[in-house]
Amino acid sequence: MGKIAFIFPGQGSQYVGMAKDIYENSVEAKEMIRTAEEAIGVPLSHLMFNGPEESLKQTDITQPAIFVHSVVLASLIRIIEPDMVAGHSLGEYSALVSAKAIQIYEAIKLVDVRGKAMLQAGIEQPGTMAAVVGLMPQKLEQICNDASSSGIVQCANFNSPGQIVISGSVEGVRAAMEICKKEGAKLVKELVVSGAFHSPLMASAKDKLKTKLDTTPFYDSKIPVYTNVTAGPVQDKNQIKDLLFEQLSKPVRWEETIVNMINDGADEFYEIGPGKVLQGLVKRINPDVKIFGIDKFSDVERYL
Repeated sequence: MGKIAFIFPGQGSQYVGMAKDIYENSVEAKEMIRTAEEAIGVPLSHLMFNGPEESLKQTDITQPAIFVHSVVLASLIRIIEPDMVAGHSLGEYSALVSAKAIQIYEAIKLVDVRGKAMLQAGIEQPGTMAAVVGLMPQKLEQICNDASSSGIVQCANFNSPGQIVISGSVEGVRAAMEICKKEGAKLVKELVVSGAFHSPLMASAKDKLKTKLDTTPFYDSKIPVYTNVTAGPVQDKNQIKDLLFEQLSKPVRWEETIVNMINDGADEFYEIGPGKVLQGLVKRINPDVKIFGIDKFSDVERYL
């Protein structure tokens, strides 16, 4: 028997109108979303349903919005039980709720602190990120090394074969982008982000996150959570907490994570939350596994 994996999206998957149909069709969803809003004192649902897109794109709003959308969906799906979970960056928090390693209302407060701290770190230590398509990981790591004389730059997301995001100071990232073009990358594109996520420029955000992590109750997870930092399964609560702290400045090893989940028996993946980003990545990592998306209320109804 194959195993079922739930995967949860991170920043960039938000859209205006997200979770509106779920809110309107489920009393349980409505209560969860309202309680989450009260927990952080932000009119999240209004911004999720109506925008404007500019507000929804701000890190401190995007993160709780995607988190809430994802965990509400996961809690409504009754008949599918995952054997393992993972989440991309912010999505790791949704995965941990799904694996019962943290309760949703503790997690939303943590995500709120994380989003605000990352936004602030981006203001204090301005940086940028760029997507690079068509270079091998080792090659790109070497390029980042070579470019780091211009400024901080490192690989931030190993998303799928040949698709990697780099992150760091504006000078460092742009120097690396130039080298990537010379080395024959198919695509080199600077991303519109409010900071250098998954790079050392997130140091001040890590300090704020640590303070909150230390006062948040965690539990050993019921099922393995494949973490961004290790790409392997973790269930111990202390390890989970340490890895969430490290995650802010370390690369997201997504491709390895999916490969490891498949090697450990996963053959059905469900992306739970807004958008289709992870479905695309999984298809590129391994076109043979089954992949489904659960985003709208109509997607949930099949599994109620």
